[in-house]
Amino acid sequence: MEKIAHVREASGAKALLALKCFATWSVFDFMRDYMDGTTSSSLNEVRLGHERFGKETHAYSVAYADYEIDEVVSHADKIIFNSIGQLQRFESQSSGIVRGLRLNPGVSSSSFDLADPARPFSRLGEWDVSKVEPIMDMITGFMIHNNCENKDFGLFDRMLGQIEERFGSLLARAEWVSLGGGIHFTGEDYPIDSFVERLKRFAGDHGVQVYLEPGEASITKSTTLEVTVLDRLYNGKDLVVVDSSIEAHMLDLLIYRESAKISPDQGPHRYMVCGKSCLAGDVFGEFDFRNELKVGDRISIQDAAGYTMVKKNWFNGVKMPAIAIRELDGSIRSVREFSYADYEQSLS
Repeated sequence: MEKIAHVREASGAKALLALKCFATWSVFDFMRDYMDGTTSSSLNEVRLGHERFGKETHAYSVAYADYEIDEVVSHADKIIFNSIGQLQRFESQSSGIVRGLRLNPGVSSSSFDLADPARPFSRLGEWDVSKVEPIMDMITGFMIHNNCENKDFGLFDRMLGQIEERFGSLLARAEWVSLGGGIHFTGEDYPIDSFVERLKRFAGDHGVQVYLEPGEASITKSTTLEVTVLDRLYNGKDLVVVDSSIEAHMLDLLIYRESAKISPDQGPHRYMVCGKSCLAGDVFGEFDFRNELKVGDRISIQDAAGYTMVKKNWFNGVKMPAIAIRELDGSIRSVREFSYADYEQSLS
């Protein structure tokens, strides 16, 4: 939060929490002091941002339905359309608030096709300048989201230059530009001063208010998933089963075939840490421990906030982890525990 506050103050950019990554509203009262508002990907998210976070509320969706557009507008300060077709379709309903359009520059930092907004035949944003120019009187700004877990400032700088080259004529007529999320500017050793200067130059050259939409950058290393060893097995490797599941509680590990993080991940005892669901590949990863693991031992899965609580599900009926907050004074406050009733009511 302090790094985000520094970037806001030094660059003039505004920072909106990306609710698609992290929407645990029990800590919004703390985050609100460091950020300018929220950005969303659906009706539910824009309503949550408006009601629970407050401040500036941006609405975006790949596509709005007829039955939800009026409610979306009622909760938003800005509405960003994904296509010219949607902008024109909902022109009258959205006329009372600030409007923008998503642009797709055709380049991104993603190396994984599933998450690449510039993938071939992408539906995410308009790319043809000649088609955007005629509707400029309907909008005042743009959203351009083409970074994905980008820790490389040089790559960010080059891609922003490509955006300026491709969309310069449009930027000259805009009042604001959101550069989206996926920029890991709060990470260790990120050249934050160079980042600040680049944002200031972009804003000054084009006369626009810059927005950033940090998701993971706002909650990196803020959260752990606390799991308990339930069983030990050996099948060519030492295995432990814990009272959690990647498919239910850390779905991105499964989707992107990544390993969880455990610190310090050092020691003579190596275990494969497995989830308790029936999915054969429900595995957190292989880690080294200082001591031999026993049934009842606690393991802390590190950096577990981003794209976890927003995706958690009731696969296999596995018990949902409680949500607790460690206050600045070290005390722990439980804010939500889940019961059988929550499981049952999620199904019918």
